[in-house]
Amino acid sequence: MKVLTTILIFLVSTLALAQTTIRGKVTDIKGQAIIGANVYLDGTYDGDTTDEKGDFDFSTEETGTQALIISYLSYETKTMVGDVSTFYNLQIKLKEDMEALDAVVISAGTFEANDNSKVSVLNSLDVVTTASALGDFVGALQTLPGTSTVAEDGRLFVRGGDANEAQIFIDGIRVFTPYSPTTNNIPTRGRYSPFLFDGITFSTGGYSAEYGNALSSVLLLNTIDEPDQNKTDIGIMTVGGSLGHTKKWDKTSLSVNASYINLAPYLAVFSDRNDWHKPYEGAQGEAVFRQKFTNGMLKFYAAFDISNFDLTQEDINISEGVRFKLNNKNFYANTSYKGVLGNGWSLHSGLSYTIAKTDINVIDNAIEDDENSAHIKLKLKKRFNSRFKLSFGAEHFTTKFDESFATEGFDAAYGFTNNNTAAFAESDIVFSKDLALKLGVRADNYALSDEFKISPRVSLAYKTSKNGQLSLAYGNFYQNANNNILKFSSDVRTQSTKHYIMNYQHVSDGRIFRAEVYRKDYDNLVKFDTQMESFNSNYDNLGSGFAQGFDMFWRDNKSIKNVDYWLSYSFLDTERDYRNYPTATQPNFANTHNLSAVAKYWIDDLKSQVGFSYTFASGRPYDNPNTNEFLGEMTKSYNSISLNWAYLISQQKILYVSVNNVLGFRNVNGYQYANTPDASGNFNRRTLRPAADQFFFVGFFWTISDNGTDNQLDNL
Repeated sequence: MKVLTTILIFLVSTLALAQTTIRGKVTDIKGQAIIGANVYLDGTYDGDTTDEKGDFDFSTEETGTQALIISYLSYETKTMVGDVSTFYNLQIKLKEDMEALDAVVISAGTFEANDNSKVSVLNSLDVVTTASALGDFVGALQTLPGTSTVAEDGRLFVRGGDANEAQIFIDGIRVFTPYSPTTNNIPTRGRYSPFLFDGITFSTGGYSAEYGNALSSVLLLNTIDEPDQNKTDIGIMTVGGSLGHTKKWDKTSLSVNASYINLAPYLAVFSDRNDWHKPYEGAQGEAVFRQKFTNGMLKFYAAFDISNFDLTQEDINISEGVRFKLNNKNFYANTSYKGVLGNGWSLHSGLSYTIAKTDINVIDNAIEDDENSAHIKLKLKKRFNSRFKLSFGAEHFTTKFDESFATEGFDAAYGFTNNNTAAFAESDIVFSKDLALKLGVRADNYALSDEFKISPRVSLAYKTSKNGQLSLAYGNFYQNANNNILKFSSDVRTQSTKHYIMNYQHVSDGRIFRAEVYRKDYDNLVKFDTQMESFNSNYDNLGSGFAQGFDMFWRDNKSIKNVDYWLSYSFLDTERDYRNYPTATQPNFANTHNLSAVAKYWIDDLKSQVGFSYTFASGRPYDNPNTNEFLGEMTKSYNSISLNWAYLISQQKILYVSVNNVLGFRNVNGYQYANTPDASGNFNRRTLRPAADQFFFVGFFWTISDNGTDNQLDNL
């Protein structure tokens, strides 16, 4: 019996000696106890949870070098490596995770429009259900502050910049010809449908050093990473039809979308102010192929479109009007790869190529434009921790543009080849949940003008309260002159601007308020001494200008049941001395005041969503040769109210109706004056009004999907 007792005592003593006690305390950096933190040895079941004092205590049979993991929600996970015998009376301090949802977000000059951003002023559904947008993502963005209403153009005009100063990217890769070509007084549309995009970032200034050759704005479109199911989308519309299909495999997916537009049937019912010989006709096709790998994703995006029309427009100087014919073919291909390399490194690379051919006939003049452009980009990013990230990369742009001009007894050819190479680096530094800094620099080599430019960029954000934050941004930006100038004079220097931005943002419980003030100073703007850009113009970079103002945005989807609405207002004070301007003045594309109101109401009993959109813009300058002041008079204000209605016939069938400018406001885009005065010495004029005061649209949209519940409400 004594022997048995001795053996038991020996075994218990041996077991006790084989166990090690791990003990300590977990606090935050201020010394406050963290309750409920997980503390354990990696690869084992040995561990504990901290109590109300932050203390933990557990035993283990593991020996030698081990990894002790300490983790808690919204704090950075900490790993301690050492001999288990040293894990005793530990004093562990955890740092807050700077990627937590309540951390500060740099927002100066930037609007997020996607479903995954920490702070989105719009989501992907909003971009295409805005009543006035007619399914065009650019039209939806024109309801945000910072944009000017130039109804006859259709492109983005941002904070006193003309439309050429805003660049568009798909999956981080440049789009060189984002808009379909058109003629005077007929607004263009973005080439790419919203069918394949799930995220948009719209920067009205102060944007990242990653993006260059843009003086005013960048618009980033992100294709869907991974569809959730197989589906087919069918659309039958008053202006044409569309067909889309998505096929999903294990790690691969393919989405295709095609549409055909023909305005002839519509114009037969609702004629406009143009004399159409061949109404607008266009066909578009897009495809996205995705291949998912263990550590990354490869995407290939391709889009083509063709369009043509033939019409005669009234002209005060030509009694028979101006005959204008256009035929355009455009192809864009984009491949990109995003992947994780390990040890905190990630890679983003991409390549795009554009082929654009446009044939124009104006009266007796024949013009053929050919553009071939490419963009290649490589970006690396290192995440050291949630407080510090560093990204850097390089990219190259090349454009070959050729134009042939022929008229009776005269032929000419113009063109240029442009190569721009850039490198950039940018760091994200998060000092705390309340303070963050983005610091970057960009270096561009412009081959045509033989210039090397350095562009510093900096943004700072400070959280002033639980729901409010203040952001500041500054940056230098450069851009080549546009093709209409470079084809005649390829040695003009780059144009430049400086951005100064201060932004306040408050977000809480379905409501967001933004207020932003800014200043932009322009320098080296291109000037010429003829009525339009021409081969016999004299060009220089003596132009300058400024733009300043403030923007406000309010959105609320909580206060009124089933109602979601937003309001935006912009005040713009700007002057420019550029092009053939004899003096600095407010340019003819700039509105001093812009106001948008958008509302959407879901009616359960009718299974319907009703939308409302109102746009107001103060008058724009125009030049009256009967006065001595250049661009000294203003058009009347622009007003438009648009309505739409989406009715769910069944879960996957939708009837959609929209009317733009439902009240028929007689808006004025400007005036055209005679080239010579009449007998009284006055220059006669005609009013430039939209081709049609209203636009009516009816469509039927049917989705066939695996789950039987998806519909195209997010594409309307």
